[in-house]
Amino acid sequence: MTEQHPAPARGVTRLLRPWHFVLVFGIVSLLADMVYEGARSIIGPYLAALGASATVVGIVAGAGEFIGYGLRVVTGYAVTRTRHYWSWTILGYALTVLSVPLIGATGILAPALLLYGTERLGKAVRSPAKDTLLSHASAKTGRGSAFGVHQALDQTGAMLGPLLLAAVLVWNGGDYRLAFGVLIVPGILVLALLFWLRHRVPDPIVYEGPDDARKFGDGDAEEATTGASTRRLPARFWQYIAAVAVLSLGVAPFPLLAFHAQTHGLLSDALVPVVFAVAMATDGLSGLLVGHLHDRYGPLVLLAVPVTAGIAAIAFGGSTLLIWIGVAVWGLVNGVLDSTVKAVVTELVSSASRAIAFGWLAFVRGCSLLIAGATLGAAYSSSITLAITVVIAANIIGFVGLLLVLRRLPQYTPGR
Repeated sequence: MTEQHPAPARGVTRLLRPWHFVLVFGIVSLLADMVYEGARSIIGPYLAALGASATVVGIVAGAGEFIGYGLRVVTGYAVTRTRHYWSWTILGYALTVLSVPLIGATGILAPALLLYGTERLGKAVRSPAKDTLLSHASAKTGRGSAFGVHQALDQTGAMLGPLLLAAVLVWNGGDYRLAFGVLIVPGILVLALLFWLRHRVPDPIVYEGPDDARKFGDGDAEEATTGASTRRLPARFWQYIAAVAVLSLGVAPFPLLAFHAQTHGLLSDALVPVVFAVAMATDGLSGLLVGHLHDRYGPLVLLAVPVTAGIAAIAFGGSTLLIWIGVAVWGLVNGVLDSTVKAVVTELVSSASRAIAFGWLAFVRGCSLLIAGATLGAAYSSSITLAITVVIAANIIGFVGLLLVLRRLPQYTPGR
């Protein structure tokens, strides 16, 4: 059905169509990913050049992931209390795109570490607010489709950023200062697009009509209509993220897969970033595809996650072909966990509570990824077979748990 928008009054900016809003927001993420994924692709060698040990690099990487995921639950509550969604979004992106170029400009280890932490903090600051803004437009475009398209554009930037910096380093003889410096260009474009988007759509909640509000039970309809915030999230949400937490425990971290490939002589150092780029490509494509399937068949499509995550364990095999296939499947799994999983949250929680919900989702996923990394690392040190067993067992449990949760939702009542 063609969407109808009332004719704007003189001097009033015409509201963007929902799909246009999603696409522009996706371009913002594409450009931002060029900045921070580009930085992440070279931060290890750069810190080593500044005198950091392998231990320091490992701690910084782990702490950065926890900051980026774990603190979202705090900012989720702050965003919901203030309801300044655009302000938090712009602040978070600004922290990222301004910190990254300065990392290369310092040339000193301590400030570089601090700035890298600030970049990760920017991720935590903006994500709950950004996901909430996007969720409003998804009411008209299809929940899964909106988050899938956004994820596809996001991961396009995740590929382009590292490739850009690789070209700069080759062209200019390993000049990290210049490599970090060129990222100021997409960073400025990010902020320019955000301010333009805020001007065109000051309050994206207008995309959600009364029908979207009425579908929430237990008082959520009034909350979604009036915009009143709440700290209570429905039991079905907590059951859902508990299942997602178990699923995340069954996803092997890429550094461990790369470690296996290199220590067994299956991939050269130069091929590891190429394999990672393949994973980012399948990540974006899976978010796009599964998002569309979600809108057509419902969240039961998420049951493919534990199945494919179990298959990804073949990356612990003893051949180069299994590494390539396993890492590509690993990218598929992460694409769904970073996109369609969020789409389901928008169906479980009213609009006024989504920033909190997205924050808790990120916190739980971050903790699960931390536990998964430590557990699978220890299991792998004991035996590869044990690591594979842990992955498969976690995904079997996750499959059963997710199935039970999804079947209890109203939209999965038999006959509907």
